[in-house]
Amino acid sequence: MSLWIPFTLAAASFQTVRFMLQKYLSMGQLSASGATFSRFVYSAPLIALGLWAYVAATGQGVPAMGVRFFVFATLGGLAQILATVCVVLLFQSRNFAVGITFKKTEVILAVLVGLVVLGEGVSLPGLAAILIGVAGVLLLSKNPAVEGTWTRHLFSRAVALGLGSGILFAISAVCYRGATLELAADDPILRASVTLCAVVFWQTAVMGLWLGLRDPGQIAAVWRARRVALWVGLTSMGGSLCWFVAFALQTAAYVKALGQVELILSLMASVFFFREKITAREIAGMGLLTLSILVLVLVI
Repeated sequence: MSLWIPFTLAAASFQTVRFMLQKYLSMGQLSASGATFSRFVYSAPLIALGLWAYVAATGQGVPAMGVRFFVFATLGGLAQILATVCVVLLFQSRNFAVGITFKKTEVILAVLVGLVVLGEGVSLPGLAAILIGVAGVLLLSKNPAVEGTWTRHLFSRAVALGLGSGILFAISAVCYRGATLELAADDPILRASVTLCAVVFWQTAVMGLWLGLRDPGQIAAVWRARRVALWVGLTSMGGSLCWFVAFALQTAAYVKALGQVELILSLMASVFFFREKITAREIAGMGLLTLSILVLVLVI
């Protein structure tokens, strides 16, 4: 088994738990921005400590970080911040499993981002997979709790947040892979750790400055919620490290495609943890989107 596969499966598992915790925090304790900030501020010192311990244990030096590295890391970090805010806001509009499924359009959108940014073509089977995914998104776009036409549902706030998070996560994945490839080191774990450390400290500073200027009360709220928020940081660190290692070993499209196992985990969390009802239409939409992802895995 290729090393990137277990790292991707572990990343998806960590990420499901983190989003569960963030959904819980956003249900009254923290705003969407506060819940997003909690993942960065509590994971940053742990990531730095882990990098120091790994470098000391392996006797390796930290590779030089050039301008292209910081461009990729900065753009990827900003896209991830905005994407995470979109997902937390989406959780307030739709149930947990549907929210995660909308976010998972990132695997389809990653192909399109790759076409624009990297000039990678899309085959006819790949286009067919994308169209199947679009059909799934159309089914998911209709909120059973709201009356109205398909047009009204399609252009709803939930759909905009879901697709917005998908494209932003796709951009961040491509940028993170680009950042890891800019580091002159053979060890993928070292490259992933250095990239992750640089990104998370930048994200913590940006989010802290933003909240300090716009919503200072949320910084105190994140501290008050530390008993849960600390676990957000821990699962964020574990998930992010595994994602970054996978990106260092394999293209973002393959990694994100395998990461769709999170759909199954999120469905289980939605039903068994949050006690949310999943409608037949939503199951059909998730099924089509999953089929799209499986076809995409076979053709990319």
